[in-house]
Amino acid sequence: MPSLLRNPLTKRLLRPALSLIEQRMEHVTHAFQKDLDALHHEVADLRRQSYGLGLLLDHAGRDAHRMPTPTQVDRLVGEVRAVTGAADERARGDVTVAYRHLVALEALGVGGIGGTVSDVCGRLAAVPLLATGLGADPGVVEVLEVGTGHGLFAAALRRMLRRHGVEARLTLVDPLDGAPALEEVVRGNLALGGGSPDASRLVRGRLDESGVRELVADRRYGVVLLDGPHDGVPALAAPGAVVVSPAGVPGPGLRPLGAVADSAYYGTAA
Repeated sequence: MPSLLRNPLTKRLLRPALSLIEQRMEHVTHAFQKDLDALHHEVADLRRQSYGLGLLLDHAGRDAHRMPTPTQVDRLVGEVRAVTGAADERARGDVTVAYRHLVALEALGVGGIGGTVSDVCGRLAAVPLLATGLGADPGVVEVLEVGTGHGLFAAALRRMLRRHGVEARLTLVDPLDGAPALEEVVRGNLALGGGSPDASRLVRGRLDESGVRELVADRRYGVVLLDGPHDGVPALAAPGAVVVSPAGVPGPGLRPLGAVADSAYYGTAA
């Protein structure tokens, strides 16, 4: 066979077929190179977009990153539905808006909101669904947050409650000693939530201190957000109130409603 392929007559006869094969190979190679070049451009664009999103949503300056997966969102929506009884479309819509508030307020404010994406968005979505209609005055709910941090969660919750037609009157209990935030920082962040400045009061100290407990006990709260176990919480909560605490922290005298992400939800008797 090698000698046959080297034969001049054979070469002459095979030349048209070889030329056709070469042309087709060149066409395929050219098309493949175009696809490869297009893929390189797409990858470069994705890298640029990913870098920009990373600057906006990664963990820098926060407890955790702000880039949820579809699976995480679906699970969160299911947990919010289970605790609140809301329809899937309503729960998903509120989770989506809560995520937008989380990203926007952390971008505009000083500091961050403690917790994972699922836990923060779960609280922002579930609390308004549970608290709608609470409060001594129509359309008003008293909110007690123990351990406010930078005040950004309270600002986001106020905005979420307003979407439900409820105005929040905030009482925030925190040492405000610079760990993690100072009073000036908290007040500046609260302004991002809108509403009247006098609708928020900051109480320096810890809830279990007698002086602090006396100050906050002048009213009953439709929403109580705890940073850990505290005694006497039912005495501060209004009838039908919702109490949120870190998961695993017992709520004596409270009715368990369920859990969303890292937080446990309780209710008081109506």
